[in-house]
Amino acid sequence: MTTATAGGADAVPAADKRPPGRSGRPDPTSPRRSVTGTRKIIATLFLLPALVLLGALVVYPIVYSVYRSFFDQAGTGFAGLDNYKTLFTDDTIRTAVKNNAIWVVFAPTISTALGLIFAVLTERIRWGTAFKLIVFMPMAISMLAAGIIFRLVYDQAPERGVANAVWVGVHDTFADSAGYPKAHPLPVHPLKAGGGGSFVTKAPVRAGVPVRLPLVGVAPAKMPTDAKPAKAAPTESGKVTGTAWLDFTKGGGGKPNVVDAKELGLKGLKIEAVKDGQVVGSATASADGTFTLPASAEGALLRLPASNFREPYNGVEWLGPSLVTPGIIGSYVWMWAGFAMVLIAAGLAGLPRELLEAARVDGANEWQVFRRITVPMLAPVLAVVLVTLMINVLKIFDLVFIIAPGSSQDDANVLALQLYRSSFGTDADLGIGSAIAVLLLLLVIPVMIFNIRRIRKEGRR
Repeated sequence: MTTATAGGADAVPAADKRPPGRSGRPDPTSPRRSVTGTRKIIATLFLLPALVLLGALVVYPIVYSVYRSFFDQAGTGFAGLDNYKTLFTDDTIRTAVKNNAIWVVFAPTISTALGLIFAVLTERIRWGTAFKLIVFMPMAISMLAAGIIFRLVYDQAPERGVANAVWVGVHDTFADSAGYPKAHPLPVHPLKAGGGGSFVTKAPVRAGVPVRLPLVGVAPAKMPTDAKPAKAAPTESGKVTGTAWLDFTKGGGGKPNVVDAKELGLKGLKIEAVKDGQVVGSATASADGTFTLPASAEGALLRLPASNFREPYNGVEWLGPSLVTPGIIGSYVWMWAGFAMVLIAAGLAGLPRELLEAARVDGANEWQVFRRITVPMLAPVLAVVLVTLMINVLKIFDLVFIIAPGSSQDDANVLALQLYRSSFGTDADLGIGSAIAVLLLLLVIPVMIFNIRRIRKEGRR
């Protein structure tokens, strides 16, 4: 048997002696590569329905909206950038842009701040879980239902609106409430207009001669519940006495300027004795309407001050032009503060407790621990909550549409609502509506990019 020499013609190169598949080159017949390719095909087939839906429901509408935004209202004439110019020249749309900026700044910030406070405090109270459940409960309510609830909460009438009922209650605790709004004398009564909403007697009063001060126009609901049937005032020597009463007999009957048995006294009505422009005496009518003035009221005119007849304090106009946007933001915070609290509480549960305890041992108070340790360590979670809410408020529509009344809807307008108003109705302009949709997309994209980068950065840690 002969063996080829190292340099002979029959020598086989060392590289050719390597087993198949180990040459470093891809082998298309490799079973492993066949399995990998099959898996990719299967994965693509499973993803295909989702990709089709994504294209049909997301990509196509975006592309078509961009295309439609360059055409006029009818969609037949090319408008160029005219629709985009309108976004920054039309007062209504500019108001919507301004309100969106207010929403983006305040609504996420307040919701996140409250969520942080609630999450920290609930760790220190006994019924923390129950409190979290109560705060989070509004998240179970739809935007439609929340809008209806807060439309009632902000109702102007204190007997229906909770906000004004509380506000009026606090106000009336520290300030005198109105007495008898819209009350006034009849021409046959011994009273006349005194200027500024007050009424005065037509003639000076005399001591020992009871004075009659009848009024009409008091609604039954405005009468004090403890008012008593009016009585003729007794005569007192050297003093001016009189009766102030509602000169109206329920069911008819009675005579003007005469105290009838069924007529009620105007309890709490203020009476002033005015002489030469100076108040020389004052009194307040009792439950039966009687009052007594000192002897100094002799020869004076009696005046019923305008404070007796001013309209009652009805609270704040929450849904008026100046407060409608803050009011709606308040309803949003009511709903989403619980969402922020739950996420922040989850992040708080993962903090290393030894760091907090070490800071307390080193002499840091609770505020310093919260500001220097808790908040910095929760920064990633706070960023997640803040960015999520910012994206959410850029699309806010339901609450504004439901809560804002028609008279204030222009003042509370936001881009999503203006998109709806421009795109639907008899005077719809789909060119403007599409331009607003593109603007909203451009506003959301930077926030989404920031969020994606932050998520990737967290994933690399």
